[in-house]
Amino acid sequence: MENLVPYSILDISPIPQGFSASDALRNSLELAQHAEHWGYKRYWVAEHHNMTGNASSAPAVLIGYIASGTTRIRVGSGGVMLPNHAPLVIAEQFGTLACLYPGRIELGLGRAPGTDQMTARALRRDLQGSDDRFPQNVMELQHYFGPAQEGQAVKAIPGAGTEVPIWILGSSLYGAQLAAHFGLPYAFASHFAPEQLLEAMTIYRNQFKPSAQLAKPYCAFLMNVVAAQTDEEAVYQFTTLQQHVIRMRRNTRGQLPPPIENLDVFCDPHEKATAASALQCSAVGSLATVRGRMQHWLDLTGADEIVMTGQIYDHQARLQSFEIAAKAAQGLQRAALLI
Repeated sequence: MENLVPYSILDISPIPQGFSASDALRNSLELAQHAEHWGYKRYWVAEHHNMTGNASSAPAVLIGYIASGTTRIRVGSGGVMLPNHAPLVIAEQFGTLACLYPGRIELGLGRAPGTDQMTARALRRDLQGSDDRFPQNVMELQHYFGPAQEGQAVKAIPGAGTEVPIWILGSSLYGAQLAAHFGLPYAFASHFAPEQLLEAMTIYRNQFKPSAQLAKPYCAFLMNVVAAQTDEEAVYQFTTLQQHVIRMRRNTRGQLPPPIENLDVFCDPHEKATAASALQCSAVGSLATVRGRMQHWLDLTGADEIVMTGQIYDHQARLQSFEIAAKAAQGLQRAALLI
């Protein structure tokens, strides 16, 4: 059916307390292999730096690892933080991946640093105007992925002619406007910054200009999903992410903590409320509960796709969560838009 909504995964390769980055990366591959079997369309990895709880600092390397261990699922970045890199380097990396895994690689781009300012300086050396150059850098990437032109002095090899699909990712209205201007698919980071989700989706659709890559708007939203056999078990597992978000706001980041029975012992009421606001785009519960929350957000946004992320301490519980989430997402339909 045409209105059926695809469902995908965003993975940041979380490192649980007591485990290593090697464990996290192996867990990511295992999850991707299961996700392929469960019907997920894409498996994206995100770029983060200087975070002891994430093993996803090198997306291109991780994408190659996951693509080599799977056969059909699309693998890409959600996203590469483009201001950290020279466009030519990204074009060569993803051009290489596209040559190795034809038709399966895609490149989601973000404008944020994906880290703190000191680390951003270590990555870029020069922060002057790097964000302001984002639109130009996107165009430069598109140029490198297109067919090589006669007399073109600098080519991405591999990369030229691969036409790697590009997405724009964002958590503000700027990304929506940029994706619409370039005629690119758009994904909104509502799993941690939901405030402008609906406005961004509306702006994207209203301002969209067809392009060689995309004839009509295509947008996705990200949501946290923690699914279990019962609502009570899912709520318990969800305390891992709640603690993680609260610790980020306390500036006491660390590895992913185990779940706890009573979140009120861990934090003050205002901290709990702040986390609840940041995590409002979440589906937490049994299959029926999760399915209902997915449909709720689909109806609100009219989105074309759901991208799920799930920070769960226990790897087996995480696998079970994404299996239940896949069953919940199967058969969901895109809402009819009234705009």
